[in-house]
Amino acid sequence: MDLQSGKFYWPTTITNKPSYPRLEEDVTCDVLIIGGGSSGAQCAYYLSEGDLDIIVVDKREIGSGSTTTNTALIQYSGDKMFFELCQTFGEERSTRHLKLCQKAINEIEVAAKKLPTDCHFMRRDSLYFASSSDDVEKIEKEFQLLKKHGFQVEFFNEEKVGLHYPFRAPAAIYSLNDAELNPLAFNYGLLEKAKANGVRIYEHTEVIRKKYEDDGTVHFFTTDQRSITAKKIIYAAGYENLEINKEKNAAVTSSYAIVTQPLKEFWYNRTLIWETARPYFYMRTTHDDRVIFGGLDETTEFVDRRDSMILNKRDQLVQEFNKLFPNIEIEAEYYLGAFYGGTHDGMPILGIYDEYPHSYFLYGYGDNGTVYSMVLAKIIRDLIVTGKNEDLDLYIQTRRLR
Repeated sequence: MDLQSGKFYWPTTITNKPSYPRLEEDVTCDVLIIGGGSSGAQCAYYLSEGDLDIIVVDKREIGSGSTTTNTALIQYSGDKMFFELCQTFGEERSTRHLKLCQKAINEIEVAAKKLPTDCHFMRRDSLYFASSSDDVEKIEKEFQLLKKHGFQVEFFNEEKVGLHYPFRAPAAIYSLNDAELNPLAFNYGLLEKAKANGVRIYEHTEVIRKKYEDDGTVHFFTTDQRSITAKKIIYAAGYENLEINKEKNAAVTSSYAIVTQPLKEFWYNRTLIWETARPYFYMRTTHDDRVIFGGLDETTEFVDRRDSMILNKRDQLVQEFNKLFPNIEIEAEYYLGAFYGGTHDGMPILGIYDEYPHSYFLYGYGDNGTVYSMVLAKIIRDLIVTGKNEDLDLYIQTRRLR
């Protein structure tokens, strides 16, 4: 799958990029993780804290998949609003999901402080504003529900939005203690920490077929005809998981983003900003004083169609940013078009399928992919180590709706 195109920003921020060998011998392990991007790295990090023998393989160079274009707004709220999730899953389960995402942000912060590389984790507040007066009722309903369950939020009316920002919005929710980070540095840091704990990591190593044995092990074979024998398998290949197992609750579209030149002025508290419109615009800042601004999603899954629009989308994004912040002059120094995955019901998925014994599929799809991957990685860790986790019911593909 051709995941993204454009001029990428995150690779320019990495110095002393780690490299890993190609698999050149037959190996055995307790757990094989297929995919060395964000979700695979988080799985490796958590599993490496125990006594398991773990191998990570990636068919590309590590970090060159979707992690390269992850815009990494670290939030507990997602593209489906809280009250919408409640309509689908019920209030108890939806609240539990948001609390797990909030906890995952704290755990990402803890992990970031332990890593050998600085991934520029920074706490930020978020502004979620009504794109039109028609959405004010949604914002009010969302705010009341978040407040009811103890989330740190404030309600901004039109006047208060105008006091803090140069654009107008009829209403907004101001949320405390979300975050931003450098997703590629975080990816490398997690894997380097896992490697220090004994995890073996191989890049340019693609598994192309498998064979199940009567003793419960699985043999994988690479393009170089090397074999990997594993007891448990985690499919953490991002959107390419769908090429292995087409999960019907998942969908892939295309999204676009720009990264500006370094700026000297910003908006109130450098908040993460997004809106109720679908598709929506979103923005954040970076550690070196740039702005990431994205949106203008398209439903296409075709690479040629996606890429043909990149330059036009780049220019449109600059124009849209200028409408919101007319006093901040920007240039799109970096720009991209990339595949983006979501789920129809608004929850990430942990797939456990009869046709894939001893296997877990991590579909951390949605606006909060890094956060979702952290939640699912811990559940998978528990399932492998202890055989159970009390939150599996939220994310398994067979989850019940309300």
